[in-house]
Formats: sequence, structure tokens, C-alpha cells
Amino acid sequence: MPELARIISALNQFANFFGRALANAVAPLPGWLSATVIGVLTGVVMLVGYKYTSNQRAIKRVRDQMKANMLSLKLFKDNMRSVFGSQLGLVGGAGKLLLHSLLPMVVMFIPITLAMTQLSLWYQMRPLQVGETAVVSLQLRDDTPTPLPAVKLDGGDFAEIVTGPVRIDSTKEVTWEIVARTTGLHELQFDVNGELVTKSLSIGDRYLRVSLLRPTLKSWVDVVLNPAEQPFAVDSAVQSIAITYPERDSWTSGTDNWVIYWLVVSMAAAFALKSVFNVNL
Repeated sequence: MPELARIISALNQFANFFGRALANAVAPLPGWLSATVIGVLTGVVMLVGYKYTSNQRAIKRVRDQMKANMLSLKLFKDNMRSVFGSQLGLVGGAGKLLLHSLLPMVVMFIPITLAMTQLSLWYQMRPLQVGETAVVSLQLRDDTPTPLPAVKLDGGDFAEIVTGPVRIDSTKEVTWEIVARTTGLHELQFDVNGELVTKSLSIGDRYLRVSLLRPTLKSWVDVVLNPAEQPFAVDSAVQSIAITYPERDSWTSGTDNWVIYWLVVSMAAAFALKSVFNVNL
């Protein structure tokens, strides 16, 4: 679905502007602190978004009715008819709250998804450290004739090529093994039969944005999950370029764990600050 992928790519470019700004702001902080700060900010944004996209009066009215039903359960606990009616009222109130939450959930789905993919560039994997190796894989089009065309990789003075190019005709793939030499955010350059393409490379012992894959517009899922770089066109000779990065070891800001920590902190912040922002949840 290239059309959908193009729309997502445009949204990614917009999100990248804010993602880079936020990343630069929290870069000096330890991982656990930056993850906590971002989680709290996310909770505040979700809270404000919920306030202005939901029917606050209706939610307050349902909440008041549920409180009345809970009070009725305590006062008339010996009256089975009253107890049964109050329980039905609580179940009905919970259903109404869910219905009132549907619109805010739909409205906030896209911003939250964009935020999550931006944070994944920061926390999901860590940059290469100087002296570490990585595998670079360039995927050509499925209809590329064999033998595969000449493909050259220029690692500049920041990445040394130790193996490759290794051409795999069956999968239309060309791979290299590189060693990181210079810290910073760099651009690997590839020459594919005269067509020049690039792929970002992150090297350093601090937090940097890490792009695992430069995708193609053929896959909207890959475009969603890998927002940092402009996708390749559908008819491009190169369909994707991937780099293997090490996992980040941390229970607050490490590989996969950061998602759970971010969600927990953002939800806790939203509930803790709801009275401050006068929001009915």
C-alpha cells in the first residue's frame, strides 16, 4: 500500500522534527531520568488531549451516578432489589465511560503511535561503540537479474569494512561487516550501478537516535516502525538497508523494557495530575 506508506512517511517527517528536539533536550540525562521525564510529559499531553476530545460533562454525570450506586450498596446492603439495581447501575456506568473514551482513543491513536516510534529510535537499541562490529544488509528488488549488479559501500573514516560485499543471489541481498571507528551520527554511502543511496550510522557511548532500517514504500508497517529516514521509492533498485545494533541493557530505558516503563509512568502521571488539570477520566 504505497499510498498509505507515503502518508505515514509525511507524518514521520513532521514527528522527526519534534523527536530530534526532544532527544537533544534529554540527551545529557541518564537513561532512567530521561525515560521518566518523557513518560510524565506524555501523560500530561494525553491528559490534555483527553480533556478536549471527550464529553467532560457527560463523564462527570456518569461518575456521579456510579458514586451514588456505590453509596446505595453500602446503605441498602440488606435490600436485594436495591443491591441488584445498584450493581446493574455500576456495570452500565462502566460501559458508558468506555463509550465516552472511544473518541479520545481514536483521536490520540496516531500521535501516540508517532511518539512511540520516535522513542524507539532512542531506547530500543544502543549505538555501536568504537571497535564494535555490525552487519550491514542492502536489499535489492526481487526482479533484480543475476548476477547482482556491482554495489560499493563507502564507510568514510568512521566505519572500516572488514568483510564484503557478500552477494546472495537467492535473496537479492548484499551484506558487509563493518567496524565502528569514529563516534557520531554518520552517513554510509552506497553506489548501486551509479545510483547513490545513504543509510545513517550511529556510533558512540551515549544516547543517540538509532535507525535500524531504511525501509521501502512497499511496506507501510516498516515505514511506521522505522521513521527516521526517508523510505526508498517503490521502483528504486534498493528496497531497504538494515544495520544490526546491540541491545540496550536497562529495565527502565532498555530494549523492549522502555515501552512498559513509558506506558506505566505516563498513565501514573495522568491519574496523578487529573485534578490539577481538572479532567474527568
